[in-house]
Parts: sequence; structure tokens; C-alpha cells
Amino acid sequence: MRSSSSSTAGSAAGRRRRDVTGDSSDDLSRYSVATTTASSAPSDRSSASRSGRGAAILDAFRSCFAPADARLPETSFSDDFVSDPSQQLSQSASSHGTTSGSTLASKRSARGLYGPVRNSSEREIPGDRQFSLPEIQKATKNFSPNLKIGQGGSGTVYKGQLSDGTLVAVKRAKKNVYDKHMGHEFRNEIETLRCIEHLNLVRFHGFLEYGGEQLIIVEYVPNGNLREHLEGMHGKFLEFCVRLEIAIDVAHAITYLHTYSDQPVIHRDIKSSNILLTNNFRAKVADFGFAKLAPTDVTHVSTQVKGTAGYLDPEYLSTYQLTAKSDVYSFGVVLVELVTGRRPIEPKRHITERVTPKWAMEKFAKGDAILTLDPTLEATDATNLAVEKMYELALQCLARKKKNRPSMRRCAEILWTIRKDYRELSQAQPTTS
Repeated sequence: MRSSSSSTAGSAAGRRRRDVTGDSSDDLSRYSVATTTASSAPSDRSSASRSGRGAAILDAFRSCFAPADARLPETSFSDDFVSDPSQQLSQSASSHGTTSGSTLASKRSARGLYGPVRNSSEREIPGDRQFSLPEIQKATKNFSPNLKIGQGGSGTVYKGQLSDGTLVAVKRAKKNVYDKHMGHEFRNEIETLRCIEHLNLVRFHGFLEYGGEQLIIVEYVPNGNLREHLEGMHGKFLEFCVRLEIAIDVAHAITYLHTYSDQPVIHRDIKSSNILLTNNFRAKVADFGFAKLAPTDVTHVSTQVKGTAGYLDPEYLSTYQLTAKSDVYSFGVVLVELVTGRRPIEPKRHITERVTPKWAMEKFAKGDAILTLDPTLEATDATNLAVEKMYELALQCLARKKKNRPSMRRCAEILWTIRKDYRELSQAQPTTS
């Protein structure tokens, strides 16, 4: 079935860009800097000789996936662009919205679909709601294990229902790691959530810090996360058209964070498990524990490396310089996940397939992108063409140098075009059972 559409895939592959180089990130644990070598790709180039271009692109890929040659001295870098978090927290209520009128008005006038959807007479300001500990204990049945819906390095997430019927997710910091570092992360997440509001971001209801408890209360998104759905944990696998819509939703969310929020935000942990889905499969980006409120007058932020293995920008990893393009790199990894269904790193696979973005981009370079398609999906002509175009975009996002990566807004625009072409071709050539 897949071979029947190889001509479409081959023609699209021949049009791919020559000036952009892609790669997969070196492995990195969520809290420590530790690279692994990804030099196990086959040395036999004969399989890439279908065209001169394919071999040249494949060579470029292999060189890009090699570990970085140099790394900055292991010096401690401070997040000096952020003021004291406790001071920020105490001032947030009075400082929210104090941006100069002309600047804020001009930014909001350009938001369009990236702006928040709010009925000012009914909707609360993000994080403005006050909570008490008894109220949250009642909502979560005293943090019942039966209501646990997530577990992370910094704490546990519980489902809760407030007295007015509102369903919420309550993030409870681990008490055994409640220290100065965790306190900073807690306040950082609150400050970030207070600055943002968008349809494709989880909504912030409020927080509570009382009696050793650190709680963040956000919107409850009922349908699990993207990674769970890619693995069929909810009974059905996502259709390709749904995956494409999810990619667009995530692109909108990150575009808003980078460009249209009152202060630019770098998420720093874009990954499939942080993309939550509604019952209608609309995507909402969550977990802002690693996010950074970025200044607008500098090109990058020097900071310690944080993120998740398989999603980390290799340039950020080697230079400790965080930019919005670091999120773009992570988004490129998510695009590959949406096509393949695989995790970014799968140690149990054959050595040439363990780093999924590397493997997928090599197949793309050879003109065999469709061979990486999630086996639960049908390889129609429309799907084949969309996969080629999504990989062309992923290739740009995964470029080793940030200057070669597109902006998130550009990613959204390209995905709109891919969706348009996919719909038109699907209607023109319906699949037959």
C-alpha cells in the first residue's frame, strides 16, 4: 500500500531545502547535563544513491547528529534576568498589566487568533481566584491516590472538583524536595501562568502556599496527553488528520508565548506528555515549571540547562544560551512523534533507530519518509504528501544552529498550508476500503 505512493513522496523529497541541516538532540536527563554519542548510523552510503542530492543530504545529516565538538567550561550560569522570585510574587497583583498603554495596545491589536478568548464580564483574570487548603483538600478528597492523574520530578497532579462544580488539576509539590530550588520553580511557574492566556494553553486558576504545602491549581483537561494517545492507551489511535490539527494547535500556543503574550515566554519543556487533549482533541500546552519570562532587549538568556531527554536543543546544550528557537527545536521533535508515533529515544530498538528524529530524517533524506509512518495509519496519497511536507518543516526545526530554524509563527503558517493541501487531496482522492 505504501509503495503505491512512492512517486508522490519522491517528488516532494526532491524539492526539499538544501540550506538547512537537521539533527536530533544529544541525550540529556531532566536535571543533569550528560550527552550520549549517536554515531551508530550505518556507514554504507549505497542505499542513499538513488539520487546525488539524497546522498549529499544524508552525509549532512550524519555530521549534524555527531556530538558537539566543544562545550563551554562547566561554569555556573545564573538566571540574572529574572528578579527575586519572592519579590515578583508579592508584586504580581499590582504589576500585572502595567505595560505602557501604547506598547500593550499595539501588541494586542496584532494578536488575531493568538489572543486570549475572554468574556470580560464573566471570565476571571488568570490566577486571580483565592483558595484555602480545606477547599483543595475537599476537592481532591484529601489528595486521594485514586484521583492522581500525573507524576513528575517536582510533584504529583491530582484531579479535583470545586464546590461550584469546576473540575481542576492540582499540582502538589513534593515535600521531600521542598527546598530553595523548588521554591524558585514554584514561584516561576506562578509568574509565568499569570502572564498568559490562550485557547491552546491550560488556564491558570490560582495557587496556594500554606503550612508546607505548595499547590498550583489549573484547568483540568479530561482526555489525557498526546504521548498516551500515540501509544493507544485510550483505546484508539489518533487519525492523521487529528495529528495535523494537534500540531497546528501547539504551534499556535508556542507562537503566542513567543510573540503575543505581554512578556515573551520560553517554555523550555515542549514534549508530547506536556500536550494535553480535550474530548474534541484540541491541544493545550501544559507544565510551565521550566518556563522563562524572557527579556525583549537581549538575544538570549544564559541559564543552566533544563529540559527532557530527546527534546533538548543541541545549541542550548552546548552553549547554555536559551532562546525561543530552543522551543522550535523541541517542536520539531514533536512533529516527528506525530508522524511516527514513536518516542524520541527508544533504547530497545535497533541501534540505527534508537534516536527517532535522526532515524526519521535519514529516511526522509533517502526519499523513504513514508516508511517511518506510524503503522496504525493508512498511507494514502494525501498522507504521503503531508508527511513529506511535515518532515521538511521538522528538518528546519531540528537544524543544529538556531539561525537556521524558522520562527514558531512561520511553523504555524506552513502547517496551515499542509492542512489545506491534505484536505484538498483527501477529498479529491478518497480512500477505498
